Amino acid sequence: MFANVPTVLTPLRAGLLLVLAVLLAVLAPTAPGAVAAGEPETGAGRTGAEVVAVTRVADRQVDLSVRSPALGGRTVDVRLLTPDGWNPHDRRHRQHWPTLWLLHGCCGDYTSWTSMTDVAETDSLRDVLVVMPEAGWNGWYSDWWNHGQGGDPAWETFHTKELRRLLERDWGAGSNRVVAGLSMGGQGALLYAARHPGMFKATAAFSGSAHPLLNEESIDRIMGFFAGQDNDPLRVWGDPVAQRRIWQAHDPFHLAERLRSIPVYLSCGDGTTGPLDPPGATSALEADFNRQNHALAAELKRVGARHLTTNFYGPGTHGWAYWERELHASLPMLLGALGVDD
Repeated sequence: MFANVPTVLTPLRAGLLLVLAVLLAVLAPTAPGAVAAGEPETGAGRTGAEVVAVTRVADRQVDLSVRSPALGGRTVDVRLLTPDGWNPHDRRHRQHWPTLWLLHGCCGDYTSWTSMTDVAETDSLRDVLVVMPEAGWNGWYSDWWNHGQGGDPAWETFHTKELRRLLERDWGAGSNRVVAGLSMGGQGALLYAARHPGMFKATAAFSGSAHPLLNEESIDRIMGFFAGQDNDPLRVWGDPVAQRRIWQAHDPFHLAERLRSIPVYLSCGDGTTGPLDPPGATSALEADFNRQNHALAAELKRVGARHLTTNFYGPGTHGWAYWERELHASLPMLLGALGVDD
């Protein structure tokens, strides 16, 4: 019964069918699962990181659960402290806000700053989007060497590429950014500002690991952190001798030239009992980081840093009471770089 059906389409008929196919594609309804109008995109159907869950945890505090290719497809959380008037759902009038990246230290997580300080009650941050990303228990804000294989975890790629693009596309983050952090996060704040020129307009480090190659004590101490949770310490930056160039590329002292043109805030105690410590408290870690920060400050001055602020306040240990105080002390500089009144 199909003997008379032609097996080859005439050019005219082929052209008509092509036009019909195009019209059907244009007029077809949106496929199920597409992002509804006015909703932030979660990355579905895209390559790269995607938001898979959103949780409002408190007034002006929102947690994003982000699935990251740079982290091997794992899902990690990012806490946002949102400014007044923040509404990423309003696509027609969406505003992009000045952004403060606030980085946690070793053994902490993305909740550390809001649980341990008064950052959420700080009035001067009501016009700023504060981004507090997960960085791993001891991730060190680095793409791990992994014995030359790279790959998971790649925290630096996750933060500076995947998460940055996601937040700026869908969640109201602007391209006007500054970064601050404590301890491991202080090193991260300095590294990100130095390794990504132009990404951050200012950086602040509180008790940061500012020169891990300072001496054998400093190297041994950070290798001890790298070995935390039964990790192979050589996975992070490799061997400090054999992979010296990788270590130097993650040592703020060796990147001082790249920090010379932006405002830099460094603060640290000396590890002895300070005014915010219980009686008799001391910290060898803070004493080590104090020496590292003095070395970085001297190197920044040597290379002609234009806007260096230091607060080496003497007695004080490695603790949150000091970091909360130093965040407030550095905010005029950080917000000034953003063009926001303190």
